[in-house]
Amino acid sequence: MLDIIIVAYGKIKQENLRALELEYLKRLQPYARIRVDELKPESFSKSGQEAAKRIEGERLQNHLHTYKSENIFLLAERGEEFDSVEFSQKINRMAGPLVLVIGGTLGYSPEIFKTYKKISLSKLTFPHELARVILLEQLYRAAAIDNQKAYHY
Repeated sequence: MLDIIIVAYGKIKQENLRALELEYLKRLQPYARIRVDELKPESFSKSGQEAAKRIEGERLQNHLHTYKSENIFLLAERGEEFDSVEFSQKINRMAGPLVLVIGGTLGYSPEIFKTYKKISLSKLTFPHELARVILLEQLYRAAAIDNQKAYHY
């Protein structure tokens, strides 16, 4: 069974995306222990973006310090890319909890970005709420592939 922790900033506010999140969390229940940790996003003004990014980085680092760094992956468009089968194989080989981090509105602080490995859902940039739903769908797809469930064709 997969053991997954998704770390994200804030709650999903759009009702339709929240419904999709709940649907994929429900679908994943037979295949994964999954938890979504929602960190407080830092509010910012145009002139305070760097300070907000630094504060969010510190908040994230404090949250991640209890996990093995080799199991932590930042979602980033410049990360390693996989097709769905490769992604399934990668996550199903992980020992211990797999920690997947979705950055906030401003992305990651430089310290966080250089510390952890990165994977990419796409070279495209998605709003963080949509990225969360896409990630959950891909996790479900990976579980379906691993369990030979008729979902991935």
